[in-house]
Amino acid sequence: MLTRLHFIDNESTAAADGRVLEVLDPSTGESFATIARGGADDIDRAVRAARRALDGAVTGLPFRGPWGQTDAAGRGRILAALAGLVAGHHQELAELESRDTGKPMKQARADATALSRYFEFYAGAADKLHGQTLPYQTGYTVLTVREPHGVTGHIIPWNYPMQIIGRSVGAALAAGNACVVKPAEDACLSLLRVAELAAEAGLPAGALNIVTGLGNEAGQALAEHPGIDHISFTGSGPTGERVSRAAAAHCCPVTLELGGKSAQVVFEDADLDAAIPVIVNAIVQNCGQTCSAGSRVLVARARQAELAERLAAAFGSLRTDTATNDADLGPLINARQRERVSGFLAQAERDGLPILARGQMAADLPAGGFYQQAILLDAVPRDHPVAQQEVFGPVLGISAFDSEDEAIALANGTPYGLVSGVWTENGARQMRLARALRTGQVFVNNYGAGGGVELPFGGMKHSGYGREKGFEALYGFTTLKTIALRHG
Repeated sequence: MLTRLHFIDNESTAAADGRVLEVLDPSTGESFATIARGGADDIDRAVRAARRALDGAVTGLPFRGPWGQTDAAGRGRILAALAGLVAGHHQELAELESRDTGKPMKQARADATALSRYFEFYAGAADKLHGQTLPYQTGYTVLTVREPHGVTGHIIPWNYPMQIIGRSVGAALAAGNACVVKPAEDACLSLLRVAELAAEAGLPAGALNIVTGLGNEAGQALAEHPGIDHISFTGSGPTGERVSRAAAAHCCPVTLELGGKSAQVVFEDADLDAAIPVIVNAIVQNCGQTCSAGSRVLVARARQAELAERLAAAFGSLRTDTATNDADLGPLINARQRERVSGFLAQAERDGLPILARGQMAADLPAGGFYQQAILLDAVPRDHPVAQQEVFGPVLGISAFDSEDEAIALANGTPYGLVSGVWTENGARQMRLARALRTGQVFVNNYGAGGGVELPFGGMKHSGYGREKGFEALYGFTTLKTIALRHG
């Protein structure tokens, strides 16, 4: 049985009250590890360690600690070393993440590669975060500088822990913040190993701390802690609202990424040979447990029958198996998530939605695993829960439209606004749709762009606010200061 503890001040440490949580393997449903069950005392210890790393032991004197004194180029060198260590431990990290989350090894390997790339990108960006000089009255020189918020809190979900710590903590560290991370209790193991590698890369004690535990205990304590200067949260809408309210009590800014109900809009001139494999991958990747999953296909009525037939053939060949067998889909993360997906499918069946295809389930799957085959639904009404709510499973719904305006209205007709895809060869239509769709990212004749470490990511409407990834994330993890010098 693997035992992992918090990582605070560059040391593994037990929970203050000694409590632990069991970690279940989604492929079998069996316990294979324990993690520390942190609470308010552990969060406070981590926040204090981060503050010492940033400001030193004397209060009221900012940026006097070992991390606060590390200049931008030095931060970049440490992140570059961390990127190299992640690459060198690629297989180890992928194996931890695959067993912890149930995702197939090929996806876990891709996530480890992305993690290294995030640290590499932010290593190069650390010393390129510039201010400006502003024209003003004669006798003044006015300039702006970007400074770190201070101690940043990071609440990370279970679906892509490595990728999300890379895009969140990578940017925060590059900007000069010290970090306290609360990962989801279902997926901590790879992140605890990354923290150890960060210490090996030269990150000072306290600059990166990880406290494991439950959301309503450790997560709530992190959101409420008055020593946190900025919070980055990725997860469900209701939890994001609670985090925002808790942070607002001490005027702490928050970046929220809250999921989506993303549409792929397929017009009559679309290249289906190019579109079909991308549309399929966009919903079955990580068993559909992806905030940006393309969970709706909106298709011109003239192509509906052809698209449905070809998608059905593709879905019928998809295979669900254990994480180690590296099939198209692994298990869902836990029993609660499987019940959620089953609930949506039961509703669809009661309402008579046509099931065009079901994926295959491997023989002899462990009885305790949390498995769900891929499902393709047709003729989904625009107001049906499957069209409006985030299923977070491998369920794709098809809906038809009769005009470009109707396609836009359908695509925008949910509370979410994270990602959208447009499939058309008409250049003017491409731009019209790209401007009309109310989503944070729009992909034309592609979807996801291979992850796009450099591409700002975030939502509109109930998908959240603020941006992660790319250079925009660095702006989000800094505060702008204006300095006006009067010299006559």
